[in-house]
Amino acid sequence: GHISTVHEGNKPYKCEICSSTFVEKSYLKRHVTSVHEGKKPFKCDICEYSCSLKCTLKRHAATVHEGKKPFKCAICDHGFSQKGDLNKHITAVHKGEKLFRCVICDNSFSQKGDMNIHFASVHEGKKPFKCDICDYSCFLKKTMNIHIASVHEGLKPFKCEICDNSFSQKSKMNRHVMSVHERKKSFKCYVCNHSSSLKHQMEKHIAKKHSLLYKS
Repeated sequence: GHISTVHEGNKPYKCEICSSTFVEKSYLKRHVTSVHEGKKPFKCDICEYSCSLKCTLKRHAATVHEGKKPFKCAICDHGFSQKGDLNKHITAVHKGEKLFRCVICDNSFSQKGDMNIHFASVHEGKKPFKCDICDYSCFLKKTMNIHIASVHEGLKPFKCEICDNSFSQKSKMNRHVMSVHERKKSFKCYVCNHSSSLKHQMEKHIAKKHSLLYKS
């Protein structure tokens, strides 16, 4: 009932592929269809975007084509269509909080779903999507689509409006704009005053400069 699922956090329906859990069976079916089978029946009339839920398509139209992103990050000016996405962004990017830790290795994640995907693909070796051209395999169909488009077709549809660089993924273009053109350094070292625009650069900095803090 309501108390069991909402207040006690019970999620009895478990995905057999990635171990994600859900409060309702319909949510589990939707997860399998969209995440693991890659079925996206709702198509955008303006661009090539497609998704598994009608409400997600409406949100896409509002944010991408109408520019509606009312929830702004006070640190880096990134805008979001939902408050929950803003909160996740602040927790993961600016606070660096990774509350979900892998029980096998040292990897930790800001979202439980990302940890489940990591566990299933890395430790259980679940990579159901095989590339027809090379030996590459992966856990998600969208990752395979990106692989084929960028590696085998050489597609880089996301072009920087400031310079001539183009990218295979929108996230990579956004990272390029922030680090190169806006020179934003969103990743702050929690030991010293050093900051970086790229996560891996910050991780290198911590490993090189502050590694002694973690040695017993």
